[in-house]
Amino acid sequence: MTEIVSIDFNGNESERLNLDIEGWEGPLDVLLHLARAQKVDLARISILELVEQYLVFIADAKTLRLELAADYLVMAAWLAYLKSCLLLPKEEQEEPSAEELALRLQLRLQRLDAMREAGARLMARDQIGRDAFMRGAPEGVRVVKTATWDCELYDLLKAYGAIKSRHGPREYAVRRRPVFSLEEALDRLESMLGTALDWTVLSSFLPDGITDEDFRRSSVASSFVAALELTRLGKTELSQADSFAPLFLRKRQ
Repeated sequence: MTEIVSIDFNGNESERLNLDIEGWEGPLDVLLHLARAQKVDLARISILELVEQYLVFIADAKTLRLELAADYLVMAAWLAYLKSCLLLPKEEQEEPSAEELALRLQLRLQRLDAMREAGARLMARDQIGRDAFMRGAPEGVRVVKTATWDCELYDLLKAYGAIKSRHGPREYAVRRRPVFSLEEALDRLESMLGTALDWTVLSSFLPDGITDEDFRRSSVASSFVAALELTRLGKTELSQADSFAPLFLRKRQ
């Protein structure tokens, strides 16, 4: 069964193009279908009369839909092309035959109808502002935050120390400590080396009556540095039997 290309007229027969020409009387779309099926003799169809009746139809139909007029124009053009293919002498060429061109036209018209139907379904959907409306005062998104504390003992002590340092006293006074200076150690060693004739342990040259531990450490350090300085100058000699053993000192002969 051969399918006939149909056009939607919306129930208005005044929009149908009916031809009354030599060789055919009836609708244009049916003529195109029969011509494709080779059931009508296109050689007897007058293309001139077809064009004249098409122009009269367009001039009389003031309210004709533009897409319908375009469809009729395409059909008439294809009929003229099919007839020209029949009238012209057949030559070897790579162009498709008239039957194949007619079939292509039918497929294109079917595709056009499918696109129109899809567009109509799309436009028939609910539209915002016409069928559906947005809320007048949309509510914002409420965010609920829950804090989770995770810390160690070091973090707590660090935070506590930072807070205490901001509120604690900022003045810092350095406590003056008793110090045995290097100059005093040099003078003491030089004066005592004149009386010591043999090797003498370095601790013997420390000041007498030391009760403060800090002062004793300062005296040992200053006396040791003073002994090294005198040895460098060639005034004394140093001797130590073993690592961490007592350090002995005597005047150089």
